[in-house]
Amino acid sequence: MPLTDVTTDIDNRTLTMTCDFPVTPERLWQVWADPRQLEKWWGPESHPARVTEHDLTPGGLVKYHMTGPDGEIYPGGWEVIAVDPPHRLEARDFFADADGNPVDTAPQSRMLIEITATEGGSRMVNTSTWESAEDMQNVLDMGVVEGSSSAIGQLDALLAA
Repeated sequence: MPLTDVTTDIDNRTLTMTCDFPVTPERLWQVWADPRQLEKWWGPESHPARVTEHDLTPGGLVKYHMTGPDGEIYPGGWEVIAVDPPHRLEARDFFADADGNPVDTAPQSRMLIEITATEGGSRMVNTSTWESAEDMQNVLDMGVVEGSSSAIGQLDALLAA
């Protein structure tokens, strides 16, 4: 399993997940930059994703929806803040309405993806920061660690294929 560390810090409102993969940073970046690859791993295995908009430029949007086992749709998205391929992506991560627009009353986080070369391949560190501890706790209660761990498992399989 490439997931090597999960750190939850309620005081600083951060969740940090560290993963190591036996691929180059350029190959790892492709799974973020290509919407067809992104939808093969984004979200829990039980909730496949469909990317409907994908613009990885500052100010651009990535919109997607996940479909639960019961057919329920869970829309979400990111607003890109900064991007430096293949090493860095920073975005506002949000829950969305049926049209893919951010739901301002739902928890939002700032997502920072950092990819560095390692001796054996690449390390990806995903740090999410919420505006309040309550927002973070709500997302933790929804199962964000379990869902993200499932997504990392799917990413590992995609990179091994």
